[in-house]
Amino acid sequence: MTKEHPPDKTHHHLPKMTEEEDHKKNPTTKKRYMASSPIYTSGPYRSICTCLSIFLLLAGVTALTLWLVYRPHKPQFTVVGAAVYDLNATSPPLISTTMQFTLVTHNPNRRVSIYYDRLYAFVSYKNQAITPQVALPSLVHEHRSTVAVSPVLGGRAVPVSLEVVNGLTMDEAYGVVGLRVVVMGRLRWKAGAIRTAHYGVYVKCDVLVGLKRGFVGQVPLLGNPSCQVDI
Repeated sequence: MTKEHPPDKTHHHLPKMTEEEDHKKNPTTKKRYMASSPIYTSGPYRSICTCLSIFLLLAGVTALTLWLVYRPHKPQFTVVGAAVYDLNATSPPLISTTMQFTLVTHNPNRRVSIYYDRLYAFVSYKNQAITPQVALPSLVHEHRSTVAVSPVLGGRAVPVSLEVVNGLTMDEAYGVVGLRVVVMGRLRWKAGAIRTAHYGVYVKCDVLVGLKRGFVGQVPLLGNPSCQVDI
């Protein structure tokens, strides 16, 4: 009688998983594989990232350098002369006046020109306009240049409050009238072939003039007229 022997387990081996199957079943192994794979550590992917980083760095340095070199400064305004040809406040609530102011504007930039578009000017008293808005010609300011303009403001009656009429009457009797010359419009800066977008500009110059009732012509400016430029 033949004796049956148990099957020899040493001759039966489980199929060995390939490296790809091991990666699919074991996420940790997959991550280690990806981290060590040459496609993630070198080659085109890494070269593209390096080139992009260098490009962004150079672009940032270039933009900063251009800003430091060409950054525009606000223009400067000064009132250097004034004349009053008519001031009639005897028919409230209307007032009629004709005035002329000489304004000098300076471009302090060494490399940037200024282009003024659609400029308007008027005179106010106690924050109320006493002349209609007058359009000024467009101005071009080359770098480090100075331009003078002498607009004639007024010419027709405008409605005002009783406070303005009484205030002007009292100031004329005293001999000193405080006025504000306002210039507003749009400007843009130009550096070489590059022009910026339009920016709103608002200039207000507070002046004290020596004026007596009935006087016509050039009037003295008292003190140092100051102009504030907002952009």
